[in-house]
Amino acid sequence: MASALRHLAGNHSSVCITNPFLFAIQGLRYRKLEVILTTNIEKLGKAGETVKVAPGHFRNHLMPKLLAVPNINKYAFLIREQRKLYQCEEVETLAEVPKTEDTDATAMKMEDKMKEYQAAANQLDKARLGLRRLIKVDNELRSPVTKEELVAEVARQLCISIHPDNLHLPSPLTSLGEYEIPLRLPRSIPRPEGKLQWTLNVKIRRK
Repeated sequence: MASALRHLAGNHSSVCITNPFLFAIQGLRYRKLEVILTTNIEKLGKAGETVKVAPGHFRNHLMPKLLAVPNINKYAFLIREQRKLYQCEEVETLAEVPKTEDTDATAMKMEDKMKEYQAAANQLDKARLGLRRLIKVDNELRSPVTKEELVAEVARQLCISIHPDNLHLPSPLTSLGEYEIPLRLPRSIPRPEGKLQWTLNVKIRRK
């Protein structure tokens, strides 16, 4: 609304300030000026309403902030057109509110997704990821196994996509052996009875 008013006013702000229609009466202390509000103002009125205010209040506060405009034809027309546009936007917004059927469908999709997540969590927990690595001495791996490598192996061997943050692995695996790596999964995924946390079993063997 404010940008439209500025566009209409153009470079004529100085004309508005010295417009005799606005300020010929400023010497009369109790004379009120009729203006159109461009926005809701507490204790004064709602946007689009025509109200009477003191010329000084309009000149020093309302007009500089484009909270109100003089009640003359060109501004009245602009306000009416802007109100029409806003009303159309409100109608379109209301039309986009999901219906009950759409809400039910969304809930069903979320339920299906949760079942998929639980199935994936169960598969991760029951599977054993097998890796083969070259060693140096004393079963020490030539290259440590990182989170990113485990994520890639989960995708390759189990066809499940996880994020490195889903694995609680403070440091890479550096030696042969079997590991139970805690999984950080959403709490909304229900765990089997008696199970405290999801884990990923990893076995690293000599290549």
